[in-house]
Amino acid sequence: MSTVLLVLHLMIAIFLVAFILLQRSSGGALDGLGGGNGASSFLTARGTGNFLTRATAILATLFFITSMSLSLYYKGHSTQTAAKSIVEQVPVQQSAPTAPVAPTAEK
Repeated sequence: MSTVLLVLHLMIAIFLVAFILLQRSSGGALDGLGGGNGASSFLTARGTGNFLTRATAILATLFFITSMSLSLYYKGHSTQTAAKSIVEQVPVQQSAPTAPVAPTAEK
């Protein structure tokens, strides 16, 4: 279950970044990649804007839902399967400190 949710989360994140980069900004973003017109060549400017805005909002909502689901899933499983801290996993070897040896002068 966690693997499927994690893969879905990563795919949503990749698509979210792509849709954000495709949106028109003052700098043009990725508009110049497709022969000068980019995404505007196959859709009207208004249609492209509406589609990208809605898709970004949906992907952002799904991203937050999968983020919360993953955090709740791993919160419940981390206390049962592993120690609470990495310090608790390392075996402790205690040794008594040795007293410093004073140098002796030979005659």
